[in-house]
Amino acid sequence: MTPKTDTKRTKKGERTKKEIEEAALALFFEHGYEATTMRAVAERAGVAVGNAYYYFESKEHLIQAFYARTHREHLAAFEPVLEKEASFKELLRQLLITKIETAEPYHRFSGLLFKTAADPKSPLNPFSDQSREVRDQATALFARLLEATDQKVPDDLREELPNLLWLYEMSIVLFWIHDESEGRARTRKLIDRTVDIISKLLNLSRLPLMGPLRRTVPRLLVELRTPRTAD
Repeated sequence: MTPKTDTKRTKKGERTKKEIEEAALALFFEHGYEATTMRAVAERAGVAVGNAYYYFESKEHLIQAFYARTHREHLAAFEPVLEKEASFKELLRQLLITKIETAEPYHRFSGLLFKTAADPKSPLNPFSDQSREVRDQATALFARLLEATDQKVPDDLREELPNLLWLYEMSIVLFWIHDESEGRARTRKLIDRTVDIISKLLNLSRLPLMGPLRRTVPRLLVELRTPRTAD
């Protein structure tokens, strides 16, 4: 097989994978996650069922691909801001605004998906092991934000702060899912108000008096992430 043939096959495979992903997303929009089958996805994409399973082992893998897609779209929208802005408060605000703006086309679907993803045992849950890759990428974006910002962060808080900010982002997304106001005005107001609060709390965290409390938060996060062994 020549390199040219190999490249052609790779491009065809990437195209087929994207067609399957697009077909799945359309069916999820039309019928919801639970009602959509891999057979229906294959038929919509015009491929054999076995071919669909070759690229995506299950419906759950298709949703993980959807999560990855929304992250890429968010990253593309936020990158230009990250390159030119240095204010922590404005960077955080813009990160959240671009998050809900790029997710807006999926607002209705996100509400339907939430019924399944909210189950703690669901592989679609943002906190699940299956969602770890996209979760880590989203957390890494907050780490990049902190590196680019003018915000001074105490050393004993810096390592866990991206995880805290990701949890904050998840709370904004949850509010956005349930927000039916025009232009998601209530979510935008929530972002503006809470970003201001977080910025002030970070500044207060540098005070010596806040040291014991500041060190407690990272320890708690580490403890909660560590599986408990049987006694």
